[in-house]
Amino acid sequence: MVRIKVCGITRPEDGAEAARLGADAVGLVFYGKSPRNVSIEQARAVIAALPPFVSVVALFVNPEREWVEQVLAGCAVDVLQFHGEESAEFCRSFHRPYLKAVRVRPGVDLLESARRYPDARGLLTDAFVEGAHGGTGTTFDWALLPHDLPLPLILSGGLDEKNIAEAVRRVRPAAVDVSSGVEAGKGIKDAARMAAFISGARHGSV
Repeated sequence: MVRIKVCGITRPEDGAEAARLGADAVGLVFYGKSPRNVSIEQARAVIAALPPFVSVVALFVNPEREWVEQVLAGCAVDVLQFHGEESAEFCRSFHRPYLKAVRVRPGVDLLESARRYPDARGLLTDAFVEGAHGGTGTTFDWALLPHDLPLPLILSGGLDEKNIAEAVRRVRPAAVDVSSGVEAGKGIKDAARMAAFISGARHGSV
């Protein structure tokens, strides 16, 4: 069964609702340029509203080491997610499970990307949009994904309640990651869209 992460949570009620609907993980964005950026205090409030066994993923983009350490000291984070040009050495240096995001476009060698991060828990594939690091609502050509990727594949990029079942059926990812595709506004999740997305992901993986 495909695992489901709802990313860009900014409000405790949205995190709690995502979990109630069946999300396996929620994502908190610690990147100042993102409209879904949260402070450590906001993150704590979201985490406090979650039930047991829902993973908390902290997302960073080319962060300073001190900022990651500050977040880890202030929040109960389970997994780190790096969306920039961070090295494998940097990603693993915090001694936490981590995911590495790669922005996909023709010419990007995903097999080589996976080889560079052999200890990542998964390779998250997102759409390439110039100057952006996720949350753009843009899809990419799923045919660019290799079938023999040596890491678990996490599919992201432009997923929503309308295309998620087809995406899961075609790609067969280990997990899917959604942010803007289940929103009423930037950083504000829509309960009905989350419910439809999670239902579609489950049906697509049967």
